[in-house]
Amino acid sequence: MSEIIVVCQLIIALGIFNVWLVRANRATNYRGGSARTMEEEFHVYGLSTTCMKIVRVCKLLSAALLIAGIWNPLLARSGAISMAALMFAAVLMHAKVGDPIRKSVPAASLLLLSLVVMLAVNV
Repeated sequence: MSEIIVVCQLIIALGIFNVWLVRANRATNYRGGSARTMEEEFHVYGLSTTCMKIVRVCKLLSAALLIAGIWNPLLARSGAISMAALMFAAVLMHAKVGDPIRKSVPAASLLLLSLVVMLAVNV
């Protein structure tokens, strides 16, 4: 597997781990609306805390698949497909609440990287 694809997998996975494990309860410039935490952000989007917990598990599992996919391309493709779907939804949520484009740049970037991995991995 190309080193560039592995780097993409690591960027996606480490970014997700950072957002959901380290910074979930911290304010960032990229939160939807005027939210300061992940839970507030989901409420801005009109989504429940339960939905946030489900998305958290899905994103962390997808990130883990991308890491495991460094050694098993099928896992990389699965992780990239699920991550792309989740990041597409994130971009849509930012648009739904009328966020400026800059707030959706991280999600759009991870969407793009996920598509690259999904299309480049040979299974």
